[in-house]
Formats: sequence, structure tokens, C-alpha cells
Amino acid sequence: MTITLAIAGAGSRGRDHARHAAAAGARITAVAEPRPAARAAFAAEFDVPARNVFASWEELAAAGRLADAVVIATQDAMHADPAVAFAALGYHILLEKPMAPTEADSRRIAEAAEQSGILLAVCHVLRYTAYTRALKALLDSGRIGDIAAIQHLESVGWWHQAHSFVRGNWASEADSSPMLLAKSCHDIDWLMHIMGRRPSRVSSFGSLLHFRPENKPARAAERCLDCGVESTCPYSARRIYLNFLATHQNRWPLTVLTDDHSEAGVLAALRDGPYGRCVYNGDNDVVDHQVVALEFPGGATASFTMSAFTRLEHRKTRIFGTKGLIEGDGVRIRVTDFLTDTDEEIDTDGGVDGPGGDHGGGDPALVAAFLEAVRSGDRSHVLTDAASSLASHLVVWAAERARHSGTVVDLGGEEEWGRSQPAAPLAHA
Repeated sequence: MTITLAIAGAGSRGRDHARHAAAAGARITAVAEPRPAARAAFAAEFDVPARNVFASWEELAAAGRLADAVVIATQDAMHADPAVAFAALGYHILLEKPMAPTEADSRRIAEAAEQSGILLAVCHVLRYTAYTRALKALLDSGRIGDIAAIQHLESVGWWHQAHSFVRGNWASEADSSPMLLAKSCHDIDWLMHIMGRRPSRVSSFGSLLHFRPENKPARAAERCLDCGVESTCPYSARRIYLNFLATHQNRWPLTVLTDDHSEAGVLAALRDGPYGRCVYNGDNDVVDHQVVALEFPGGATASFTMSAFTRLEHRKTRIFGTKGLIEGDGVRIRVTDFLTDTDEEIDTDGGVDGPGGDHGGGDPALVAAFLEAVRSGDRSHVLTDAASSLASHLVVWAAERARHSGTVVDLGGEEEWGRSQPAAPLAHA
């Protein structure tokens, strides 16, 4: 049985999900995208019938149900209304993270999914990597005993921070969401998945330390192409994007700038578009570094660090158990056994991360799992439901309250991680 998909939002993520779905045997039958050139290119790539090509998600919804499922990859603030509308139409939903920028809208999405009985899968792709599956299996086997503490680092990457969170769509909390939600809800969800339960207390510290007007060098211009100190700036748009033109042509992040992947095309985009602006102009307000401390029922702890000032690479994690230690880098897992004082290294073939990567294989694995759940009616192929995704988002908002107030936020409860109640089988697609 061929599963059919509609795509709401044909940007970088929507296009990538569509490509993974097509590679897994699904058929793309409809698209909604406000940008004419991107809409036309997507429709041509996936042979979408002209009658099913729309300029907005509202037009797509008004056409009735045109597919078994829909991918919602609109901007963060445009998730809730389409999710509620498509759930009412009976679409199963693959929803880009975060669910929504606010708790109220995220609750609306979860309630709509539960009331309609559709499958809602939020793109917590880190759960689906071969690395995570192998790591989780080791922990569940008792190999290192009980978890006492976890250290987890997300290396955003200096140029990635400049691209997405200073110059790009996620630079402003008002326009998108806090950095912890926009970028790192992956990681809070992952830590809860690894620990196997929800935290009871949270604290957090972080700030916008560097990308501020007062740090702008003397003689710096408003745009990199006009700047007298561009050649000495680590965040030079000219250097960043022309380097990618030489090494990653026709791939992200160039695909966000322009469809003309020649040097002249890239320079024109930097001359006129947002990605050529100086990173010290002050248009951004999301943090460039943050730490989150979690305490779990029973006393185990986890610390999460997000930093812009790194290479863009796989997450790095240390898990301290009562019988052993695990150190992982997204591909390899090193297990230290305290009893034998020996080490074992496991290579999980973690897939591609970094420019044009797929979150260590998590992206195609999530899409394949979602399609199989829709095809078979078996929800268990998807590793989260609406309630559990909402739960991890609630921890993110609690961490933000803790950061702004300088307090420790009590989350309460000792509910084990999992589904809030048994879910009914899906209606056959």
C-alpha cells in the first residue's frame, strides 16, 4: 500500500522530509507553500498535480483530505492552526519541532490529535538514530547499573549560530521561540528518553553573550560585503557561504539563501538578503549559550549545555552509572566496566551530521517509522505521542522560567516516562 503525503511548508525541512518519504515509497500528492518559486520547484520535483498546489495551508485544508498524512513544516508560530485543522480532517500528522512556541498552542495541538484519534509524530529525530537505539538498549540491559548522572553537550557550531539564530528565521524569540525550544527541545526530549522518566526539578542559566551591538568591531559595516574588517571576522558571511559553495553546492545552507548556486548568485543574495548582514547589528535576541540542570525522582541528575562556540558536530554525552560509564559522540559508544576495569567501543555507524546532514540518520528513520505506522495502523512504530511530546516541551518552558527568574522550578510528580494512557489503533489509511 502506497502512503500519500501532503506537505505544508516546502522549505528546507519540508523538502527534506518529502525526499525521505519518497525514497521510502510514499507519494507526494499536494503541497502548500507561499513562495512562488519554492512552490513551483517542489511541485516539479515531486510531480504534484497542478490542482493540488496551493499558496497557503488554509487553501490546502479547504480542499479537504487529499492524502493519508500531512507534514507540517511551516514556521514555528504557524504550527498550531494547521495542526488543529488537519487533525479535524483526519490527516495523520508529522509535525516539525517545536510543537508551537507557547504552551497554550501546544496543548491545543495535543488535544486536537487525541480528540480526532489521528497519529501525531513530532520530529524528535534524535530518538530514531542507530546510535540512540544502541545506547538505550545498553542502558536498559543494566550494563552500567543505575544512572546517577548525565552530561550532554549540543555543539551548535559558530557559523550555524550565525546562519540560523542570528541572521536567520530563529533569531528572535518573538518571531520564532526561545533557543532552548527552537533548537534544543530535541535534547531535552532525548535526555528524558534516555533517563526513562520525567524530571522533578529544573534550573537554567544562559544569555546572549557575544552577538550584540557593543561587540561590533570598529570599522565594521552593516553588511559583510561592505566591511573593512570582514577578512578577520569568524562570522564573515562571504567566507562562510563561499566556502560552502566550494564544498556543499546545492545543499543546505546555500539552499536557504538562493536558488542560484553560482558565486555571483550567492554574492547577490548576501548583498540584498538577510544572510549578508553583520552579526552584531542587534536584530537577534536568542541566547548563544545555555545550561540546564535536571533532577529526576530518586536523585539522578542531568546537565545539558548548548553552545554556539563550537564546531557543528554530533552531540557528546557521558552517562555515569553505578556499575560503569558510557561516553558517546553520536557515532561511537565507549563502555567502561567498573568490575573488570575494561573498555569496549561500539561503532553504531551514526550517519551524517553537520552541513546537509540528516541528524545522524534520525531524519529518514523517523519518516520511515511514521509511514509504517500510518500504513499498518500500529502506533508503536512512532516513539512519542502527543502527550509525551507535550511533556518534554513543558520541561523546556519550565527551564526558561527558571533562567529568567533565577530560581529552581519544581515540576512535581513521579510519573514514569511513557504514554499517558493506552492509545487506540489507527484507522487504516
